Amino acid sequence: MRPRFHFTPSDGWLNDPNGLVYFDGEYHLFYQHNPNDIIWGPMHWGHAVSRDLLRWQHLPIALYPDEIGMIYSGSAVVDWHDTAGFGAQTLVAIFTHHQPGREAQHLAFSLDHGRTWRKYEGNPVLTPPPAVKDFRDPRVFWHVDH
Repeated sequence: MRPRFHFTPSDGWLNDPNGLVYFDGEYHLFYQHNPNDIIWGPMHWGHAVSRDLLRWQHLPIALYPDEIGMIYSGSAVVDWHDTAGFGAQTLVAIFTHHQPGREAQHLAFSLDHGRTWRKYEGNPVLTPPPAVKDFRDPRVFWHVDH
């Protein structure tokens, strides 16, 4: 009884698709995910890839919650020219690390076509201005200046 043309996780709860990015023949889809239950809970970033946007291959969880908090929404890009310092053609994700009362933007990166992810040691990369309660859901993109 699964939808035919709508992405669903292999198990657990799905919310907010994030970071759809195309790289080396694959579309990468990340999504908020509770792999342990069918209701909202500790948010992870689930991950799947597709070559045609119809058939999806589920990959291992990309980002796990940790002592800093749960993994909320964000986006992903291909760093073609090593502007972030992780290496050329690195996949870079920016996401919200969330704890009640505290949110900040963090980076993670993959050097192996999105198969494994490492959180940047210099996190957080962006903290909220004073008195801002909700500071989440970063959307990044590459801007080419001609």
